[in-house]
Amino acid sequence: MFERPGSGERAILVHMPVYRDGEDLDELHELARSAGVLTVATVSGNRKTPDPKFFVGKGKLEEIQNLIHLQNIDLILVNHSLSPGQERNLERALGVRVVDRNGLILDIFAQRAQSFEGKLQVELAQLQHLATRLVRGWTHLERQKGGIGLRGPGETQLETDRRLIGIRIRQIKRRLEKVDRQRDRGRTSRKKAEIPTVALVGYTNAGKSTLFNALSGANAYAADQLFATLDPTLRRITLPDESSVILADTVGFIRHLPHELVAAFRSTLQEVGNARLLLHVIDASLEDKEETIDQVNRVLDEIGAGAIPQLLVFNKIDLLEHTDPEIERNIEGIPAKVRVSARNGAGLAALGNAMADMLRTDRVCRHLSLSPRHAAIRASLFNHARILSEQANESGGWEMDVEIKKKDLGILKGLET
Repeated sequence: MFERPGSGERAILVHMPVYRDGEDLDELHELARSAGVLTVATVSGNRKTPDPKFFVGKGKLEEIQNLIHLQNIDLILVNHSLSPGQERNLERALGVRVVDRNGLILDIFAQRAQSFEGKLQVELAQLQHLATRLVRGWTHLERQKGGIGLRGPGETQLETDRRLIGIRIRQIKRRLEKVDRQRDRGRTSRKKAEIPTVALVGYTNAGKSTLFNALSGANAYAADQLFATLDPTLRRITLPDESSVILADTVGFIRHLPHELVAAFRSTLQEVGNARLLLHVIDASLEDKEETIDQVNRVLDEIGAGAIPQLLVFNKIDLLEHTDPEIERNIEGIPAKVRVSARNGAGLAALGNAMADMLRTDRVCRHLSLSPRHAAIRASLFNHARILSEQANESGGWEMDVEIKKKDLGILKGLET
């Protein structure tokens, strides 16, 4: 293993675009920048299949070796998933640390985690990743075969490492289960108060945290870097129709998100799974918008949130020419897309109206004529409906316009038609 420098790591990026469709060299540059790495050189190739031993061919391996000596390189970042054997063989051949794409994302997550839960989740993901990469070292301690004087200790260092990692993984899972129970109590309280949750989801660096701050007046950390937000943040906001929702900012997604990260952050992503509405934030300035939308939807399907209603929010329209903020509706008149700029506030009012419209789909409006003997029903309406208007009528009762959930229409049972 190689010691990790404190800062200023100089790296070579290795990108073989034909090995796996969909990986993006520009995205690897952004990942490296977000991790605090200085990219010195990039090595690309057109080999059709990866080398089973070194991932790259012999010619590319020699090219990387020469660059390491010429450029004083500390680190090799590979824009693909390496097998434990390939990672180990490359480190031995090159004499520097080798980190694949999954390991790089894990490192960024480790830097970003701030909350107790976030740190536990990152440690869990790192340990699960490390468990597959333990190599047979400490050979002088291995169990020996033979007679007296040739027997080794009862457990090799490799076995000890695996056992200790297994123990720590179980400890972290128990702690996360406790944190998850606490989150469940918070969700239950919100359900009792009938306050819906609206979750911001989207590709990393789409501007979710900037939009969250613009809508909620919060001061969540927002930066032009991948995975600026790791820990979920919740704020209560009021929509233009005076209804309240809980707005949740969540971790950004990325293509081929490591499975151990999806698994480790499942409890955090439950805020997404329990939401009534998803604001799918998209960077409108990207050329490959459709691809990022597809990648986000794949992760949503994986965490069981694929069926939750979505409102597509095309953000960063301030970077485009001749694009005005507006709401696009589907053939049923329900909002489908909104164009906004979280940076300058354009379109935020339209977004609020679109959110209110979508959350009203389970509500109906009624005009009611109540007599004095309907006082109990009137009292129930104040608890379970939104009173749009009310005035006394000639009979001593009330004329009311209300907005009420379909499931609560039973309150009106017994009213004269």
